[in-house]
Amino acid sequence: MVGLSIYRPIIYGNTATVLTPKERESLTSTDHTHKWTVAVRSAASPADSDQVGGADDIGHFIKRVTFKLHDTYSNPSRNIDKPPFEVSETGWGEFEIQIRITFIPESGEKAMTLYHHLKLHPWAASAHPPTPLPKSKRRPVPFHLAHPGSLEASKGGTPEFTALMEKEEAERLEEARKAVLAEQDRWRATLAEKEKELERLQKQAGT
Repeated sequence: MVGLSIYRPIIYGNTATVLTPKERESLTSTDHTHKWTVAVRSAASPADSDQVGGADDIGHFIKRVTFKLHDTYSNPSRNIDKPPFEVSETGWGEFEIQIRITFIPESGEKAMTLYHHLKLHPWAASAHPPTPLPKSKRRPVPFHLAHPGSLEASKGGTPEFTALMEKEEAERLEEARKAVLAEQDRWRATLAEKEKELERLQKQAGT
């Protein structure tokens, strides 16, 4: 139908739990402290379940989800071609995961690239060793503009960004700015050299 738009809210993020001593012993990398899962799911949550999201099948409009993990992982680029669109691993460090969502051709939608900072520890910054994530009977409620009433239900959680994460993001942006400026200087120098070479050739052609 011409002019018809359909919106399907999705969520993405990760869960993490601390490995038990027995689980750590069974791993090749004994320095790993957590097991985690990063996922792309429908916004609706299953009834009678602690899982956030995933009640609806999103495989009929999503063709593939590619999770780009840290390069230290074996096969860091993971392609998931059917639900559930998720990757589970173990590790000890937090890093940024690139998530590329490819939609089915019939949707007419371009691929979407998202970025998620993998979280293993509670949101509050702490110098203490890793501790189990707090257990809560209150299920997190995703907020979506299509349901303004969900804003009130989503209040009361811990903030998504800490001062430390803000500082790290500012440092990454500053490094990127410096890299761009350095690249611009390099191209200016190259252009100046080419212009001199062109001037020299023009003089030779005129003699």
